[in-house]
Order: sequence, then C-alpha cells, then structure tokens
Amino acid sequence: MRAAIMPVTPLQQNCSLIWCTKTMKGALVDPGGDLDKLKAGVAKSGVTLEKLLVTHGHLDHCGQAGVLAEELGLPIEGPHEEDRFWISRLDDDGRQWGMAARSFEPDRWLNDGDTVTVGELTLEVIHCPGHTPGHVVFFHRPSKFAIVGDVLFQGSIGRTDFPRGNHQDLIDAITQKLWPLGEDVTFIPGHGPTSTFGHERKTNVFVSDHALS
Repeated sequence: MRAAIMPVTPLQQNCSLIWCTKTMKGALVDPGGDLDKLKAGVAKSGVTLEKLLVTHGHLDHCGQAGVLAEELGLPIEGPHEEDRFWISRLDDDGRQWGMAARSFEPDRWLNDGDTVTVGELTLEVIHCPGHTPGHVVFFHRPSKFAIVGDVLFQGSIGRTDFPRGNHQDLIDAITQKLWPLGEDVTFIPGHGPTSTFGHERKTNVFVSDHALS
C-alpha cells in the first residue's frame, strides 16, 4: 500500500491518494476541490482510480466529490448516513464560503465494521462520530495506517461546535476506537502533518492519557 497527500481548497484539506502497489488501482479520499490538481497528481502517479472515499460531509472534504465522480464515472463510498444532512447542504455551504461545492448521493453509505477495497487492499471502516455524526475512519491493518479525517490531528482534535457535533462522542471515539488499534499506527489527518496514535496519546493536550486521567 502507498499513499500520497494532496492539499486542496483554501482550507488546505489533506486529500489522500491511496493505492495498491500490486494492481496500481487506487482511490482518492476526500476529494474536496481543486480537481485539476488532483487529476494531474493521479496521472503523474500512474494509478488507475477505481473509487472515491469520503470521511465526512464537510465541503472542504467532499464538496467536489460528486462532480469528480460524475466526470470520471467512479462510485463514491462513505461517509456514514448520519452525515446525509451535511451533504444535502453542500450547495448552500459552498455559496456561503465562496467555494465550489455540489450535493451528491454516495453509491454506498458506510457503517461501523464495514470494509472497503482498493485494488487488492481491504480497509476497515470505523464510525467515529463527534466532529460530525457520520464521520468514518479508514484503517489498513496490515500497514498500521489510518486516514482519520477531522477526528484527530497532530496536537489537536476536531471541532465539535458545528451542528450535531458532540465533544464527548469525539473523545470516546478516539480513546475507545482508535487507541486500541495500536500506538504504532500512523495516520493522515484532515489537515496538517501526519502523526502516530502513540505520539498523540503521549502529547496531545486534548486526548493524551495524562490529559484524560
């Protein structure tokens, strides 16, 4: 498995290109915007896209997912259906924030315990509400690698002051669903640099073992 990060939109959201090195088939996770940049990056990599994956319904993460899916003839998988209301308001949110965004209907809503495939890779779906009610995380167990969207960042956690956000749900998702996956798991967050679960358990002022003790 390989992964590359391509920041998109004025919010510098980490769109990830992940692919199976055996088949060179891949997926874009959270293609929120800057589609020309994303298509150029995919072309340079030599990867053949087979689907788009979405962690949650905020416009910087999926505002252009429907447009790209239609243009390339690709299915969209994710997020959890609890984020349907966020996706349904993408057009209005785009106008409000001055960003291109269009509502869409995923080909597959995802639930906790589901799996998604990319080439010959299988990623586990972990429902992690709090930042949004339908947020999901993608975890590749053999590589000890996760794409966590806006659940967790290096040194911080996702905001919970948006509609239907819930701070305690977010803390519970991180500590009860992500930490048990292992301290040696490397993750790509929705914004900013990568980190590991172990580093965040030691140093993150919101969810470190010390902060929550």
